[in-house]
Amino acid sequence: MADEPTSEAAGRQISDTILAGFVDYIAGFRKVSKRAQRHFAEREWTEQDDDSRQRLDLHRSTVLETVDHVRPLVDGVADRRGVWRTARSHYKRRVAQRSDLVLAETFFNSVTRRVFTTIGVDNDVELRWFGATSVPRGEGRAELFTTATRVRDTAAMVREILGAYDFGAPWADLEADSRQVAARIDSYLLEEWDSLEADGIDMLRPVFYRNKAAYLVGRLSQLNRITPIVFPILHEDDGLRIDTVLVTESQASRLFSFTRSYFFVEWPNPSELVGFLKSLLPRKSLAELYTAVGFPQHGKTSLYRSLYRHLEHSHDKFVRTRGTPGMVMAVFTLVSFNVVFKIIKDRFDPPKNTTREAVKRRYALVYNRDRVGRMVEAWEFENLSFDRDRFDPELLDDLLATAADSVWVEGDRVVINHVYSERQVYPLNLYLREMTTDKAVAAAIDWGWAIKDLAAANVFPGDLFTKNFGVTNHGNVVFYDYDELVLLEECRFRSIPQSDDPSDEMRSQPWFSIEPGDVFPEQFPTFMAFPNDVSPEVRQRFDEVHSDLYTPVFWKGVQASLARRDLPDFYPYVEGLRFRRRPTEALG
Repeated sequence: MADEPTSEAAGRQISDTILAGFVDYIAGFRKVSKRAQRHFAEREWTEQDDDSRQRLDLHRSTVLETVDHVRPLVDGVADRRGVWRTARSHYKRRVAQRSDLVLAETFFNSVTRRVFTTIGVDNDVELRWFGATSVPRGEGRAELFTTATRVRDTAAMVREILGAYDFGAPWADLEADSRQVAARIDSYLLEEWDSLEADGIDMLRPVFYRNKAAYLVGRLSQLNRITPIVFPILHEDDGLRIDTVLVTESQASRLFSFTRSYFFVEWPNPSELVGFLKSLLPRKSLAELYTAVGFPQHGKTSLYRSLYRHLEHSHDKFVRTRGTPGMVMAVFTLVSFNVVFKIIKDRFDPPKNTTREAVKRRYALVYNRDRVGRMVEAWEFENLSFDRDRFDPELLDDLLATAADSVWVEGDRVVINHVYSERQVYPLNLYLREMTTDKAVAAAIDWGWAIKDLAAANVFPGDLFTKNFGVTNHGNVVFYDYDELVLLEECRFRSIPQSDDPSDEMRSQPWFSIEPGDVFPEQFPTFMAFPNDVSPEVRQRFDEVHSDLYTPVFWKGVQASLARRDLPDFYPYVEGLRFRRRPTEALG
């Protein structure tokens, strides 16, 4: 009994310390997020890019700092778990009325798992709940959104909406933009709802910023129907311009894709914001939406909870993933959950010449870069635990044989101490083989654009094989195998030297010197081969559009642009949706 006051006091101190760390994190997050409006107004694109990296590190750095503060408070107590349960109880009461409650819980668990090196789920000390949770939709909150109705015509309503936001910059031609947007909305209403009648448009007050654009997000409603409506706004030399309007769930879904970097959007109640987005995009998971608005750690928590909840209500087993087996990663999936799991093997098959730490650094590099719609989000998990009977026996035997440093069995549980999880996409090599020629051609051409987009983002895939790329549900080609990825600026693109000796061409080894970092684009056609049973038309059409990939000139040109810090434009919608510019603007 004599130890109880001490335990109670220690629990309170631990709780207060963790909450103080969380408050610091949120304050730092909001401070960086608020700068996005100024960057957009001043066209400070490189500063915006720098802020993206700074904000990404905030959660991890603040958690580690908090762990350093609380560890001495725990290590000096005999009943460590008991005092932590006391801290958990105090923490729950302290955060119960916060508008960012779910983020506070994730922060607590992040600290907890590091202090106790948790394997699987530890109900004894974590804030654990795998059941349903409420997500406020914001219908009763006038603060979250405003509602615009059509009094005269649609163009007038659009002008009213756009005029309500202060971007700190003038519009180039608000009247013309309003008319273009109105025409697109009216066309949608007539084609999809058979009427120009609409109950109104709910527009979120917070503005979404990413890359060089600002986005106004809302929902268009008629009776019990709703559809997203999004206005992408660009700040060009002559002022603000609407680039297009997105009016379908599919179009808006691309905006919040798992292949894109995170928005800067500042709002005190993130769950309320996510709830509104969920009403527009019901197929998007909470994990994806929380991640999209800048909270990847809670997105990861949501995915983790969804997986364990799914396991409790399903019976299929983890099995090998379709596609070509990797030389560096062991890849498997739970087909009913639509994700793949990637574990670094203990040893790598030739000709791979890398290390476990090098692979992890490359995946960390992807996390910290703008994925420009071309790289799949890779969640990194540690110390997961699953029932052994959920694994296909052949798969489990293979994992234990090839990745024993990361996977082992404890009784009836399989422990995985390090794994990456990615959304499942259709492997490009299989897609080209299994789809019609028209679809294969479209995917092949987009593959070329994917490689060029990655280059513009300072990323060189290293391996250009089709098996390392995949096709999303929207038909976009994306890159997902990062074990050979390097920064483009670190490559040296060379032409193959000419030789006066014909016998040089017959040698099994290059007759000229090759240094680390040397890349020879003339060899790319060999690596970028299409499956043998794919129509020759696919290669022909690809080469018509992307043969410049086989030249050092193209790659050196991209490097020169990167050296000038010329940030390219990446649009999260198809080119055909963009409003066409006047000839004078195109010349400018």
